[in-house]
Amino acid sequence: MVLAASNGETEGVEEVAGVDFRGHPADKSKTGGWLAAGLILGTELAERIVVMGISMNLVTYLVGNLNLPSAKSATIVTNVLGTLNLLGLLGGFLADAKLGRYLTVAIFATIAALGVCLLTVATTVSTMRPPPCNDVKRQHHECIEASGKQLILLYVALYTIAVGGGGIKSNVSGFGSDQFDITDPKEEKKMIFFFNRFYFFISIGSLFSVVVLVYVQDNIGRGWGYGISAGTMLIAVAVLLCGTPFYRFKRPQGSPLTVIWGVLVLAWKKRRLPFPSQPTFLNGYLEAKVPHTERFRFLDKAAILDENCSKDRAWMVSTVTEVEEVKMVIKLIPIWSTCILFWTIYSQMNTFTIEQATFMNRKIGSIVVPSGSLSAFLFITILLFTSLNEKLTVPLARKLTHNVQGLTSLQRVGIGLIFSIAAMVVSAIVEKERRQNAVKNHTTISAFWLVPQFFLVGAGEAFAYVGQLEFFIRESPERMKSMSTGLFLTTLSMGYFISSLLVSIVDKVSKKRWLRSNLNSGRLDYFYWLLAVLGVLNFVLFLVLAMRHQYKVQHNIKPNDTAEKELVSAKDVIIGVDGKEEA
Repeated sequence: MVLAASNGETEGVEEVAGVDFRGHPADKSKTGGWLAAGLILGTELAERIVVMGISMNLVTYLVGNLNLPSAKSATIVTNVLGTLNLLGLLGGFLADAKLGRYLTVAIFATIAALGVCLLTVATTVSTMRPPPCNDVKRQHHECIEASGKQLILLYVALYTIAVGGGGIKSNVSGFGSDQFDITDPKEEKKMIFFFNRFYFFISIGSLFSVVVLVYVQDNIGRGWGYGISAGTMLIAVAVLLCGTPFYRFKRPQGSPLTVIWGVLVLAWKKRRLPFPSQPTFLNGYLEAKVPHTERFRFLDKAAILDENCSKDRAWMVSTVTEVEEVKMVIKLIPIWSTCILFWTIYSQMNTFTIEQATFMNRKIGSIVVPSGSLSAFLFITILLFTSLNEKLTVPLARKLTHNVQGLTSLQRVGIGLIFSIAAMVVSAIVEKERRQNAVKNHTTISAFWLVPQFFLVGAGEAFAYVGQLEFFIRESPERMKSMSTGLFLTTLSMGYFISSLLVSIVDKVSKKRWLRSNLNSGRLDYFYWLLAVLGVLNFVLFLVLAMRHQYKVQHNIKPNDTAEKELVSAKDVIIGVDGKEEA
């Protein structure tokens, strides 16, 4: 099977419409379009069912079935999710540098399928669990924790899923968009609707997981719940492979990470060389596609030509364009750092908030709502606010600011950070009330008191996710759009890792008094207050950095192209919870 153009004559065609699986110029009547994109969407649907079915209910299994402490359980969940998002960089690198999106998605989807099959075994075999523990023993800390041997298969399964999910996450939406030719006005409009459907599939997969799969896991069996996920992913892989003749493929163009690494290494190697008297003596100055700047001047040394290097040897000297692109990426790092804490707060919705629900009244009539299913309010809120932003907030902001964007990307991020702070304040108040009722009055309040914190975090994500994604896409160099999404995904990853770090620090400093398996004996509300305070400090730092940030100059929009450009801009906004767009 050939997935790239075989000669220079087809290279130009490939860049526009791609090639078929034999390497010939793609026939638009037989490849691409909605059929191919629909088959690809199935992989994303399966990925969401697997990941959300695990992340939103895993902590209850770790605490309730494996008898692990709350702090350790929360750390396991956040580490797995953090690794999954971090590995999005690896998936993007492999696709851009060597494999292409199709092979990367197919390989990593197969890995994810293997991982969820292993998870099904790990949660089904009785020898993989310690003896059951009732509430009385749990209250007196007499439960036997799962041993290291019993956890090995679980860890292998979870991190196998993380590897597979990371590769899918960073490439599936880009591969779907490859099925439409952006130079064809009709197909470009179809591609915009593709991202609508992409977002829809994400939401459907997430809601199915937290409503149906979580119920199956809690009431029928973990093996059945994860088995359904495994079957879904295996079917998705089969469908993806069967659709091979219908896809359009793009040849790998090389990873921008290679460019960044090259500039940094060369700048270090040439650090002792003197700067040229004029920047015009730098390699490629006159042909530069990006204007030369004085900021981060030390990187200019990567473009210095000396007697030991030649223009014909790219590995010995960088161009001014490459250096300036790396400078633009470095310029994103300060804002990147202030986006992390939002996802640290968001991660509590996967861990402690779910555990809170297990200590609350979850009955609706005779039906007991699974703890993880309460996460449905999070995704419903995200859908609600995403629609409100596009129908109400953004049009209103356009009228008030006379700005085509309405809200700038950093304004969106700022609003999201405010929502996250409010969520932690509400979480602390609700937890204090829940604990007081449980300890003093021996009563349980309704689990639906958790809905406000799900609502606030969901509203915050509708702003922060879109703002962060738009910021990294707009402000990154033109040929580094794919890497910019990977950079964005690392904020999610670092958010989960910071959560794990905070839990470990708080657990040690408080001498295990704040975070206990029995929340009635701990002070989880203090931990929420800590996150609220950190959120305020982070927001102040964000304001300082945002006011100093100078947006990259965007191309002017012609009057007769305004409507079309707004649709294209909306595409960035509507990518969704895990989407990736490459311009």
